[in-house]
Amino acid sequence: MTSIKECPIVHHQPVAWGDMDAFGHLNNVQYYRYMESARIEYLTQIDAFGMGLVTVIASSSCRYYRPVFYPDLLKIGVRVVELRNSGFRMVYVLYSNQQAQMVATGESIVVLVDANTHEKTALPLALKQRIAKLEASAGHELPLSEPTDKLRLSGLGRALMENLDQIVPKIGK
Repeated sequence: MTSIKECPIVHHQPVAWGDMDAFGHLNNVQYYRYMESARIEYLTQIDAFGMGLVTVIASSSCRYYRPVFYPDLLKIGVRVVELRNSGFRMVYVLYSNQQAQMVATGESIVVLVDANTHEKTALPLALKQRIAKLEASAGHELPLSEPTDKLRLSGLGRALMENLDQIVPKIGK
């Protein structure tokens, strides 16, 4: 993804003087904070926090293309590009108004955790549907489930799928 126009949510982030490092440009840690703000805006839009779930970042990355300087206003576009069993993968585009170009991109893997048990939990169908609807508003088709041949099955799951014809009786036999 190389365009902010591909994102259903665009967060506007003013660059503060205190966000600069000793060399006078935006500190690398701030990019992650700005992406976090965009992610929270996305999750708020799909009402993810009203489901008794907590989001945890399993991994995140940022690729820096151009330094950012104060004063500036960044537009941070965010979208979900992959749904998973217990979460999803998000991508970000950071666009500088001052420079009129993309200055960084990022990615994060978001995992859902039950707020009471603190255990990883499945991504609810209702939340998958909200994500798919929001992505569709930006022209993206996001499959709600993986085709069976792409599922990563455990040994038992694989055995069940391989022997499905023997386990489930044929209809109309």
